[in-house]
Amino acid sequence: MLTVLLFNPRSAKSKPRIPNSILQVAASIHSKHNYFIVDGNMETDPFEKIKDYFSKNKIDVFGCTVMPGPQLKQAVTVSKQIRSLFPATKIVWGGYFPSNQPQVTLESGFVDVVVNGMGDICFPQLLKAFETGGSLHDIPNIIYKKENALVNNIKDGIYDLNELPPLPYKELDRFYPVKNYLGKTYLGSETIAYHSSFGCPFTCSFCGIVPIYNGRWKARSAQGIYEDIKFIKNNYGGNAIEFHDNNFFVSEKRTVEFSQLIRTEDMTWWGEARIDTMDKYKDESLALIREAGCKMIFFGAETGNDAVLKQMDKGGTQTGEQVLKFAERIAKFDIIPEYSFVLGLPGKSEEAVNRQIDEDIAFIKKIKGANPRTEIIIYVYSPVPTEKSELYKQIVSSGFTFPKVLEDWISPVWENFDLRKNPLTPWLKPYMIDKIRNFETVLNGYFPTVSDIRFTPYKKKILKLYSAPRYKTGFYDFPIGIKALQKMWRYRQPEIEGF
Repeated sequence: MLTVLLFNPRSAKSKPRIPNSILQVAASIHSKHNYFIVDGNMETDPFEKIKDYFSKNKIDVFGCTVMPGPQLKQAVTVSKQIRSLFPATKIVWGGYFPSNQPQVTLESGFVDVVVNGMGDICFPQLLKAFETGGSLHDIPNIIYKKENALVNNIKDGIYDLNELPPLPYKELDRFYPVKNYLGKTYLGSETIAYHSSFGCPFTCSFCGIVPIYNGRWKARSAQGIYEDIKFIKNNYGGNAIEFHDNNFFVSEKRTVEFSQLIRTEDMTWWGEARIDTMDKYKDESLALIREAGCKMIFFGAETGNDAVLKQMDKGGTQTGEQVLKFAERIAKFDIIPEYSFVLGLPGKSEEAVNRQIDEDIAFIKKIKGANPRTEIIIYVYSPVPTEKSELYKQIVSSGFTFPKVLEDWISPVWENFDLRKNPLTPWLKPYMIDKIRNFETVLNGYFPTVSDIRFTPYKKKILKLYSAPRYKTGFYDFPIGIKALQKMWRYRQPEIEGF
């Protein structure tokens, strides 16, 4: 029996969420191996906590989940220190970053194995191999180095979530009280973070999960979700749910069944969906979803241009016209659509890129005219390594490259890049970035997000009045006053900090 330390690096400045990724791994080894959990979101200095565990125990394996951006910064710093101070400990990374960037991760010298996708089966097998000195060759879903070459083992499909062991909430509660994860958000005073499915049946070439799940999706049953939520609610509290699925609403049948189960629990909830999927939902299904507590849904609108949707390999049947009409349709059910747009994809010329930005800005304003309650989230396009996509070929031919050294990924420039706030894309000129950011500032001034619960009605009114002339006339340059008010009042952008 080995001893494992599972680390969840800090991912946000505030409001820690239940660390579902770490719990998923813990469930796979629960009662088979000893393990400790350290959550960087709950620690001022997580390495002090980690060192304390190392000083009192022989830690055989250090497991770390890593998303691009803030998590990567702590993951690199802590993993390097562990390799230096405790060289005998095996270091295993999982999550979107190492799965998409295995070479730079493994060539760092302080990561031994990458879990590429789901770790429910491979992680226990990996621990057994570490314990017995066995071969890694037949373990699915892992990448490692052998004789200075990368070995990419065969990948399993997505497992049936209904057959996987339950998440060990009681064990988490020993390390960090679960009730402390139930933060106050726009949805409710005690918000549960829950993950009910893996993957997505679409292959958008700008999406980081595509290389991991390859267009596959599997979900926990509606009854299973309900039982899990009831368990958390009855034991730790909870009056709202954030579904962190990449695509919660794939199945209308499952969504309706869950809505029927949860509607008597007086809970508010949110999830992510595709517009072309939910536009096929019956009116009675949408009405039931709202009755059951669904308050807001995140949609990847991306653009109003059908040619750009094709360039993104958006798939499905989504069109610019449908994006606009669905915003009008969903308003009838009192569900707030949260539309994200991706601006700044590569084009045939500088003029083409700039023109598309102008067209998307005009389209966003048309959306707000059709349904003013639509929440708009703007991202600047950040390439992801979906190497077989046409879009990836375009970005490479345009001169874009990813960092070749792991430590370079945590430089301030690349950390911001991972948050889609500071692109290093050669086809985007500084004036284009300024145009996007200035419009975003004015838009957020005229239509402040409802999800920032700290932002009072008085502040919203003042900001809206101040921003109105610019928004209505289309003059977005140098919105210094609006920025000053947003900074002074600490306006929270949902694309960075969620709720």
